Amino acid sequence: MLKDFRILVVEDDSLMREFLEETLLRAKYEVESVGSGPEGLSCIQNGSYDLILTDIKMAEVGGMEILVEASRQLPDCKVIMMTAYGTIENAVEAMKLGAFDYLTKPFSADAIEVVVKRAWDYHSLLLENRRLKSELVDRYSFRNVIGKTPKMQEIFDLVTTVAPTKSTVLITGGSGTGKELIAKAIHYHSDRKEAPFVKVNCPALPETLIESELFGHTKGAFTGANENKTGRFEEANSGTLLLDEISEMSSGVQAKLLRVLQEKEFQRLGSGETIPTDVRVVATTNKDLRRAIKKGTFREDLYYRLNVVRIHLPPLRERRADIPLLVNHFLEKYSSKNDKKIAGVSETVLEAFYSYHWPGNVRELENFVERAVVLSKEEKELLELEDFPPELVTFRAEGGEEVVKPGQSLTEIEKVLILKTLEAYRGNRSRTARVLGISTRTLRNKLAEYGLKKDSYYQPKLSI
Repeated sequence: MLKDFRILVVEDDSLMREFLEETLLRAKYEVESVGSGPEGLSCIQNGSYDLILTDIKMAEVGGMEILVEASRQLPDCKVIMMTAYGTIENAVEAMKLGAFDYLTKPFSADAIEVVVKRAWDYHSLLLENRRLKSELVDRYSFRNVIGKTPKMQEIFDLVTTVAPTKSTVLITGGSGTGKELIAKAIHYHSDRKEAPFVKVNCPALPETLIESELFGHTKGAFTGANENKTGRFEEANSGTLLLDEISEMSSGVQAKLLRVLQEKEFQRLGSGETIPTDVRVVATTNKDLRRAIKKGTFREDLYYRLNVVRIHLPPLRERRADIPLLVNHFLEKYSSKNDKKIAGVSETVLEAFYSYHWPGNVRELENFVERAVVLSKEEKELLELEDFPPELVTFRAEGGEEVVKPGQSLTEIEKVLILKTLEAYRGNRSRTARVLGISTRTLRNKLAEYGLKKDSYYQPKLSI
């Protein structure tokens, strides 16, 4: 029995009603049947159904009234009209009013099963669509935008404030800081969340194609335009259009974009028809647009149209307190994805994370963690420094002071470098030698030369 798909049969002919009920029960559907229009209305007003089969011609209350009431009370419920030959015109009228389909009497059990199966398939697609949309909303909720630092909390507050509005938003910040994630959070926390979120990667499109990509074109508009093309503005209608790295857009396209933002309308390439648009534009950039304006590569008037609300994402090195949260988030994500049971990283790894300058920001951190999880052995529960790329190791003394200072001799610098690398790799001589680009024998000789024993360069630390 398909418990999540309830069918109501409204039919005043007792033989037909029994036939329908038996056919649907045999096909494993959950069925309720009534013998009059008023009973059907009562069921609709007090119950919940996914499909209604109703005769058009009934005493007191007919199928049209059933259809209208179902549309009002149960908007997701589909209605199939059943009609005799002489009332096909009424069935067609019912289709115009929103009926899912109609059956002309007399009909076979197979015909019933086919049309009901179509309604079931539609219902399943509707549920799947809602599930996917719910997943998207959850994925781009603030729960997945990680940060406890004051700067990130300010950003969360700003996104919460701006999301319900219609204002354009400019998101700035370095590569890998999470600009697209914030753009999606704005979309999925707005009234437009049920409509499309469409991204245009401006640097990836050559100047000759970006205008067509944004606004579409008609057949024959230019060489190679063999058919009509819908642009991203049309695809994003009623939703959000993300213009990623907008600083790469040519001046000609900037001018056309400005007009769209001002007039709320555009034209396809090769067409004189004006198309109205209802799109919220969110733009991102990792460049200084004010400097681009001074250089003459970005329009000042477009800048002010985009910069109604500006959200700046700080680099990871300016929000180091968020690193443990981000690490745990990525560990959970990729451990689950790869069926691993990694509980955390060692204190040495965290120290290295805090010291590293993170040129690739959060994206680089995610890449480091994903790589370490994927390459880790199945039984491993704690990631060590040896599980991460060599470039992660930076050499700083307590308090962040640089270890290597002007005026030191090469011998002193070499000794410090070897010592710090050994500390970073928990006394592992083979790993240290490989990172330093020397043989294990050379390393052993250097340690003997400096009088360094294992307890002088490796003290086991508690892991967290």
